Amino acid sequence: MPTAPVTASHAEPLSADDALRRELYFFSLYRVLESALLALMLFSPVGVLVGLPKDAPLAEGITVLYLIAGVLLLLWAQRRRALRAQVMLGTAIDIVAATLAMHALPLASTGIALMLVFNIGAAALLLPLRYGLGGAIFAAGALIGELAWATVVDGDATHPLAERLMFAVTFLSIAMFTYLLGRQMRTSQALADRRGAEVNDLAEINELIIRRMRTGVVVVDGEGHLRLANEAALLLLGEFGDGERNLLLAAPDLARRLRKWQQDGLHDDIPLRLGPDQAEVLPRFARLLANSDATLVFLDDTSMVSRRAESMTLATLGRFSASLAHEIRNPLAAISYATQLLEESTDLSESDRRMLEIIHQQCQRTNGIVESVLGIARRDRANAEHVELVDWVQRVTNDFKLMLAPESGSIRVIHSTPSIATLADPRHLQQVLTVLLQNALNYGRMPGEPARVTLNVHVLEGRPTVDVVDRGPGIPEGAASRLFRPFFTTSEHGTGLGLYIARELCMANEATLEYVPVPGGGSCFRVILPAPHALLRP
Repeated sequence: MPTAPVTASHAEPLSADDALRRELYFFSLYRVLESALLALMLFSPVGVLVGLPKDAPLAEGITVLYLIAGVLLLLWAQRRRALRAQVMLGTAIDIVAATLAMHALPLASTGIALMLVFNIGAAALLLPLRYGLGGAIFAAGALIGELAWATVVDGDATHPLAERLMFAVTFLSIAMFTYLLGRQMRTSQALADRRGAEVNDLAEINELIIRRMRTGVVVVDGEGHLRLANEAALLLLGEFGDGERNLLLAAPDLARRLRKWQQDGLHDDIPLRLGPDQAEVLPRFARLLANSDATLVFLDDTSMVSRRAESMTLATLGRFSASLAHEIRNPLAAISYATQLLEESTDLSESDRRMLEIIHQQCQRTNGIVESVLGIARRDRANAEHVELVDWVQRVTNDFKLMLAPESGSIRVIHSTPSIATLADPRHLQQVLTVLLQNALNYGRMPGEPARVTLNVHVLEGRPTVDVVDRGPGIPEGAASRLFRPFFTTSEHGTGLGLYIARELCMANEATLEYVPVPGGGSCFRVILPAPHALLRP
């Protein structure tokens, strides 16, 4: 069913290191802008606005070198390494270049010092406090040193000492302020990263919970379009919901029931059948949000009630069998042991030995029935895990082959792709495959020929699937409809519980087990498993 994505696409949040790298990049870009502006003042007619340089060769040389250094530092910033070294070296170059430019361009020295304030603040934002304050102190010392140089050497101090001292205080203040601002930003970034990780975890948990719900969940917007559906809902809608976005086309009866609820707000307690081969469902409706026209539809499978009653009956039978298991096994063990002792006698006739063999076989069959019924009561809740299906099926098959006699038959595994993932309980899945393989080897063979069993691992309509195929005589049409009923068997040695337990285990894992006839002879039991992540069919 084509539906909207389960979750909206969000950009990955920046880590603390990525955020610092980005700020360093813009700092380096600003440095190139500073050097370009200084070059514009010297090498273009705009320079008349700031007056003639006192030392033209020095001004031109420092401008060209600063521009080259700015471009190199910008390229270095893109290599994402040695952040602290880049900031410290770049800040030192800024201070030296600004000091020499102020000496060469005394009329523009105030503006150059003001631009240097941003460099000092940016460095303190990216560096620890001691390095940020060190840069501010170095810049203040450089400005005062330049004033002393102009006064002592040139005898021409254009600006008073008070101005340089105010710039020194400004450098120290902006360094402290931006450091505190940067620390607050980094703390907020770390908190945002933690909250983002928690939100992502909660989103995955919610998706898994909704996906594993036995109740069908459908979201329908105000125009009657299907926006979201979990796997249980897709199974209940069946082929009528496959490929349709409009609820009226996918399930007309459900759409009419929804429209009636929207008009009078009353729920109809009569079960609804969405298709001739589908189970009856009882729909329930709820507003998604108070001010939203979207509706949340819950589809309760009414057949679950009968299945629960059946499970309760079988569970009661299992508990009853458990209480009698000890009393039953004691006489069985005694009879079996006595039979083995009698078989060792040399005075028995051939007919007597045949009778002992029958007794021994029936003891084993009775014990098998007790074990099968106890298996129903002992079955644990499914603990779903991510399973790499192709490798897992191959390992289970290899382990199963070790217990087979050579004359039992052959088993091979084929797959459509080398990697198919699913979400299931490996213990339950192994028990299901063991039952299917044992049945295929016992009953899926032609008279006088060894069994040939194939496990085909593939993807069917977006869901991982395992087919257990044999080349035997097949299953009669009349018996196929009763295969999964408890205690139904076509063999005098069977208990009729193997396929029933296998199907129950599949249902516990949100999987399905079905019988598929094979044209030309043979049988196929198909296990359709849930996909590992998708809440919706793509």
